[in-house]
Amino acid sequence: MSLVDTVKNVFVPVHREGYPFIGAFAAATIVLGFFSINLFWVGLILTAWCAYFFRDPPRVTPVDDRLVISPADGVVSAVGPAVPPRELGLGTAEMTRISVFMNVFSCHVNRSPVRGRITRIEHRPGKFLNAELDKASSENERNGLVIYSPNGTIAVVQIAGLVARRIVCWSDAESNITVGERFGLIRFGSRVDVFLPPEAAPRVAVGQTAVAGETVIAEFGGDAATPLVRIG
Repeated sequence: MSLVDTVKNVFVPVHREGYPFIGAFAAATIVLGFFSINLFWVGLILTAWCAYFFRDPPRVTPVDDRLVISPADGVVSAVGPAVPPRELGLGTAEMTRISVFMNVFSCHVNRSPVRGRITRIEHRPGKFLNAELDKASSENERNGLVIYSPNGTIAVVQIAGLVARRIVCWSDAESNITVGERFGLIRFGSRVDVFLPPEAAPRVAVGQTAVAGETVIAEFGGDAATPLVRIG
């Protein structure tokens, strides 16, 4: 491995959404430095944390239509049946829900769990309860994507949390999306729910750590071979 490759591996890319925040933290740090060296170091640490929060590392994504990939970094907080949000128009029947909770140290760039066509995007204002609570799915501010995939319709729901105050979604309705493709982020702590048809078998357990764009969280069919991968 060359020296250039080594340096690239050490410094993880930062998503452009974070540039204004990092700039604001850095500017505040400089101002604080005129008043106190201690405040300067506090500001420097917070600036480094902000850059770390908005990191956007490349991921090696399995490319297999039978696999459902985690949309977020974090801890699996729920696996089981649940009714999808009403605004998504998916009916009142229960689907298999897999939830991934992101804390303030998780990478917050969200990625598509499957490939397909986005048929609907709905944003709903709401509360800012702790995203680990089950009722956060129905009461918190959220943004949902409905994706028509090769294995049927699924939904991905970005849920704001106790600290999060801003959900960002870059995708558009009636557009195609590939598995592992970046579609948004949630600023400062949150959760992402994936709603799947009953044919999908969960492949993660509550408490397990998931990596966005890499961890297989569910599978359609039980004989999936070793998949190809895509880096992006």
